[in-house]
Amino acid sequence: MSVIYSEVAGEEPSSDSFWMPNQYQRTVRRLDEGSRVCDQLVGCFRERARIEGRYAQHMGAWVQKWRPLVDASPLYGTMRRAWQAFLDTTERLSRLHRDTQRALVLEDLARVRGWQRDNYHRKLLGGFREACELDSGFRRAQKPWARRLRKGGVEKAKASFHQACRKEHAAAGREQLAPGGPPLPSDRQRALREERQRRTLETYEQALAELTRASPRYMEEMESVFEQGQELEQRRIEFLKETLMALQRRLDPTRRLDPTAIADISARQDLDWWRRQRGPGMAMAWPEFEVSPPHPPVPGQAEVTATWLPSAEPHSTRGGESATADGGAWGVSVSPGAPPPLIFFPLPLPSSVAEAPTPVLGQRVRAIYDYTGQEPDELSFTAGEELTKLEEQDAQGWCKGVTAGGRVGLYPANYVQPVP
Repeated sequence: MSVIYSEVAGEEPSSDSFWMPNQYQRTVRRLDEGSRVCDQLVGCFRERARIEGRYAQHMGAWVQKWRPLVDASPLYGTMRRAWQAFLDTTERLSRLHRDTQRALVLEDLARVRGWQRDNYHRKLLGGFREACELDSGFRRAQKPWARRLRKGGVEKAKASFHQACRKEHAAAGREQLAPGGPPLPSDRQRALREERQRRTLETYEQALAELTRASPRYMEEMESVFEQGQELEQRRIEFLKETLMALQRRLDPTRRLDPTAIADISARQDLDWWRRQRGPGMAMAWPEFEVSPPHPPVPGQAEVTATWLPSAEPHSTRGGESATADGGAWGVSVSPGAPPPLIFFPLPLPSSVAEAPTPVLGQRVRAIYDYTGQEPDELSFTAGEELTKLEEQDAQGWCKGVTAGGRVGLYPANYVQPVP
């Protein structure tokens, strides 16, 4: 798989790569956050409009206070005309700031609000239609690949294979601890080898091969949906750039606003950055075959002597173990001052594989979006419909529930909210 994606794998792979399940959510959230940026821009320049209005009001009041005094002063000639010209200039500046306030509110901010309404369509129960469509596209593209990876796929097969390797190693370790005792039955040894080789190893290799074959199509479909989000973001960046340029031209040049900061805005540069840091350009550690971890001896382990003690009558081992059924037991001696001996036991499956989703006793939830099931085991519902959640959200973001009609199936967890 590293060959397939070598053209973009320029950085070290990370667990939050765009290609991992549910990591596309950052691109979906970017769309929601784009609307919030528009709100913040409107709030920022609305406050600037209030400042312009207050400044114009204070300067107008200042002119009204001093003009009668200048007109009634004993000054005459050019000196009087100069003072009056100073007041006239301030009065014109007051009108300029008042016009700026009016233009900010009635033209520029109204333009931002209009663009926002045309490009972000809020749904009745919350969220934006564009974000929902983008999320659905990513989910459809990723679901088959994610199932091969997690839900009974590569990760589960790998855990089973590694557990079988640990079982075989533990059995060999116990036999080495007691060279004088009865050997492990050959049929038991053969069963352990077969479990590792035929059952778990073949299952692991088969699951990995299926995932590898599905990866090119998965990458193509995810790229297609990602580009839809890039197009929406490009329109937003270009519109905000035009808006800031218009505001710069409207404001008084004496404010020394640096025009290059706005002129340097580049939608292509920003979108390329997002692709590398949050999208398909992220490095990905594609699943590969992993052998069972090595089992090195523990440094400082006690010197252990294991001896088979045949006996006509039962006795107890040093660790408190009962004698074996054939009248013997393992006697274990430990060198003085050394730590206790290392005992080999098979390790359990990881909790992510061995544990089932936590059951929920009929929690009522309400759909906030319409959803049409893409697979036979998925539910379909409309916004506002109530369901009963039976199991908590799994690692892929799915819950099990039942509809009012009694149909049991899976549904995306972020499409519903609890009923108060």
